[in-house]
Amino acid sequence: MATLLAVVNAGNFRAAAKKLGISQGAVSQHIKKLEIFLQATLIVRSHAGCKPTLEGKVFLPYAENLIRMNQRALGVLHCQQDIITIGASSNIGTYMLQPHIKSLLDEDSNNQKIDMVIHNNPTIVEKLDDGEFDVAVMEWWDRRPGYIAHLWRREELVVIVPPDHDWAKLPYIPRNLFKGASILAGESGTGTGRLLARYFGDEIKDILITLRLGSTEAVKQWVKAGLGVSLVLASTVEHERRDGTLAVMPLEGEPLHKDLYVIWRDSLMPESLSRRFAERLLA
Repeated sequence: MATLLAVVNAGNFRAAAKKLGISQGAVSQHIKKLEIFLQATLIVRSHAGCKPTLEGKVFLPYAENLIRMNQRALGVLHCQQDIITIGASSNIGTYMLQPHIKSLLDEDSNNQKIDMVIHNNPTIVEKLDDGEFDVAVMEWWDRRPGYIAHLWRREELVVIVPPDHDWAKLPYIPRNLFKGASILAGESGTGTGRLLARYFGDEIKDILITLRLGSTEAVKQWVKAGLGVSLVLASTVEHERRDGTLAVMPLEGEPLHKDLYVIWRDSLMPESLSRRFAERLLA
């Protein structure tokens, strides 16, 4: 894998051999063996140099990931990993983790290396399974085996509308107002839909999402523009609540909360920096 990447980055076998500290013949043998194993041609040679084939381009991200996973696996196995690797769902990574990261860096910025991935919840689960990071902080968890999950915090779901909206005058938002309203949603896979299904019960069939915008930040901007109302985590609109650019109200009845989780693989060693950071979050 390393040889393939070296050839692609260097543009020819000779430069790749020099970079790797091996002979040009060895580079050719490595590429040949890999192509035989994969049953695909990965590199095409010409007078202008070497370029990846279509199959080679498709395989490159997997080769990079395999090398990265190999390095991380060796580091974890020998307790030599010197980097915190963490994945966070979009809302958590965008609005909630910064104070915790800053606190950690303030203590020892010279010796703390952090590799953060922020993505939607399904992608974070996929990357956690693939070993791309050691710890995840997510808006839901399906209790799959092989992991340890702890409740991190509970976030209230609140309704947001423009400050001049009729709902903004209400102390709370009754369930029946959502029927026929233009409701804007953020990204899919956050678990919010399941919470709302339990909250509204049979009435959920009368409540329609008019637009799914892909992120809470987009939802906030569209609500400000008067294009609909939405339900979001309270922490994601704290700034707008304070400066008055959005009206933020609770739902009718008992507050509706979403549980947020810190998760790591059950084989992750207690000495690893990532696990120590996860346990720091939970303290």
